[in-house]
Amino acid sequence: MTKVNLIHPTSNPFARNTALAIAEADLLIAVVTTFTYSPNSLDRDWGRALKRLLPKLTAAMEKELGRRAWVAPEGSKIYDYPWQEVLRIFLVKTGLSKKLGITDKYLVDWMVASFDRHVAKHHLENIDAIYAYEDGAAETFTVAKQRGIYCFYDLPIAFHVTSRRIQTEEAQLFPELASTMMAVHEPEWKIEHKNREVELADHIFVASSFTQRSLLDIGVPHSKITVIPYGAPIEYFEPRQKQDQVFRAMFAGQVSTRKGAHYLLQAWQELRLPDSELLLVGVSQLPVTWLDKYSDRVRMTGSVPHSTLNEYYSSANVFVFPSLVEGFGLVLLEAMACGIPIITTPNTAGLDIITDGVEGFIIPIRDVEAIKTKLEWCYSHPHELAEMGMAARRRAEQLTWESYRKKLAMVIKEKLA
Repeated sequence: MTKVNLIHPTSNPFARNTALAIAEADLLIAVVTTFTYSPNSLDRDWGRALKRLLPKLTAAMEKELGRRAWVAPEGSKIYDYPWQEVLRIFLVKTGLSKKLGITDKYLVDWMVASFDRHVAKHHLENIDAIYAYEDGAAETFTVAKQRGIYCFYDLPIAFHVTSRRIQTEEAQLFPELASTMMAVHEPEWKIEHKNREVELADHIFVASSFTQRSLLDIGVPHSKITVIPYGAPIEYFEPRQKQDQVFRAMFAGQVSTRKGAHYLLQAWQELRLPDSELLLVGVSQLPVTWLDKYSDRVRMTGSVPHSTLNEYYSSANVFVFPSLVEGFGLVLLEAMACGIPIITTPNTAGLDIITDGVEGFIIPIRDVEAIKTKLEWCYSHPHELAEMGMAARRRAEQLTWESYRKKLAMVIKEKLA
């Protein structure tokens, strides 16, 4: 029997579905992660006591942990090593990290690198293959190759060379925003790890043709890469009746330069459409002084519970995601599942999930005029826009997680055969 371990430091929809895909192929032995969390954990005696003593902290931690719930697929085990990730969350949520002068990015890098080293030492026995993710596989793959273990690599965003190039260009265009472009400031050790991961990987899975292109551009053979778009959450995102007559464009995610939010804000300010609103759902990484000039008819919610997102999508007429560098952008499929047409760029998964002019529009990056043109069309063509939204929902229903798992399992079995 062929045996595979899946390695991921946290939990998210694509990692959970990858684990299911490998399990459905009868290959999964174990999931190794930082920790597992059950939503019922805090209902135990110690959990109830913690809620009474530290209600705000407990609520914040429960929200954070809930996004990282793991359930072991049938026939497999879960191994968790929680202390570093729990410490990271504690430092961030209590504000101690800022008081100590430790950045969130440093804590994430520390946690992932520590986890990678631990996996390399303890979870490469009696297996035939390992499935690991960007930034958490350099040490694991190094040891795995020495033992003849097949290395599957999952790259969820464009390779760092492409990402750094685009963000360096952006820093030159907007020096006042340069500090927000994280790829420009990656430490050399982390870049070396990323390079080593791609070099050592036997096969690489990506979710978009844009991410694939970023690998082809550095000489990775086409035969070493498989593109499989992620699945749409059609089971828990659905079309709902819009409750007002305001024309509303929506953006969700980190309000940042990498995601092109500054171009969207500029376009919206210049358009000045009557009875309209731009809704930004997510934490802003832009300087407050930068946002001040865009306060007119722009509403920012900050971070919201994922369970409430359907309400926000359903309040919008169109979803705009003008990202400069992405791997996929699950928010695109969430919006489509809600029956909302999308405006996005080729540097997301736009080209892989929609046909331009059918379920939405594909526009060039950094193109304020293109954003304005498409938004103005949406504003002036409500009936056609509604039909486009229905087409978006139909397309989302074709892009299922079941389909993702079947394609992934098929490739894994082919490679291991």
